[in-house]
Amino acid sequence: MALIHPATLVPSKLDAIAAWLPTQEWSAGRSADGLEAVGAYRFDDPDGEVGIETHLLRSASGTVFQVPLTYRSAPLHGSDAYLVATLEHSVLGKRWVYDGVGDPVYVAVTTAAIVEGTRQAELVMQSADGSRSVRESTTRVRGTGGRTTPSPRLNVRRAIDADATELPHLFGTWPGQQDPIPLVELRP
Repeated sequence: MALIHPATLVPSKLDAIAAWLPTQEWSAGRSADGLEAVGAYRFDDPDGEVGIETHLLRSASGTVFQVPLTYRSAPLHGSDAYLVATLEHSVLGKRWVYDGVGDPVYVAVTTAAIVEGTRQAELVMQSADGSRSVRESTTRVRGTGGRTTPSPRLNVRRAIDADATELPHLFGTWPGQQDPIPLVELRP
């Protein structure tokens, strides 16, 4: 269960991603103009310390980018190269936002989801009065399950395409994409 607090974020997640994405080598040659959110999914940190959320964003040219983020209450030591932004969260305070591929919690949780064949976390909204309600996820993902090598490496498909894979992977659907597409692979 991913616990979500309705809040104001400064800057917004979309603004933070839009500023960061063009600085990434993997986005070179692809237009990131006019980004719009098309979906998102979350996983749970078993320790309850790190927020894990992946955003799917479409550019004006039609490219769908995948940006996994982690949200932390303090800087992640030795991970400055993966820092996307710092945000002010109106409920939780200052958050350090990292590219998930550089966060060991994202890597462990996503690898486990692929290997165990699990789905995205249930989204639970917590109101200021303490009441909770379930929110429907805009994106559905599931791991294929299967065996891996002793030290698998995650390959996040940053620009989404429909290419098939035989590797253990996480696949997903979202509004406008009803056929499952591989999103993250486990490579030997």
